[in-house]
Amino acid sequence: MYVRRDENGAIIKISNIQDGECLESVDNGDKALGEFLAGLGRQEEMTRSDLDFVRVLEDVIHLLMDKGVIRFTDLPDAARDKLIARQSLRSRINDVGLMGEEGDVI
Repeated sequence: MYVRRDENGAIIKISNIQDGECLESVDNGDKALGEFLAGLGRQEEMTRSDLDFVRVLEDVIHLLMDKGVIRFTDLPDAARDKLIARQSLRSRINDVGLMGEEGDVI
């Protein structure tokens, strides 16, 4: 494995091959490499959590609108555009049967 380090010596990029940026060879058991890879796993976990949370927020917004607490027009233009885009995407996905009963991708 080849790595690139920042000015503090922390690994910031890895590659299976030596390239113009990743010049230093490290063993697979290298502690800094292990820490870097563990950090990537945490980033992936956070991304999955963010995606789940987006769905929660979308549901809360729709609930508030259904209850009359807020109106669609109360939302900023950018938020309205994003909600419309997500509804359109969800509708297209559902139309071709790619979503399960509760919105889970099959």
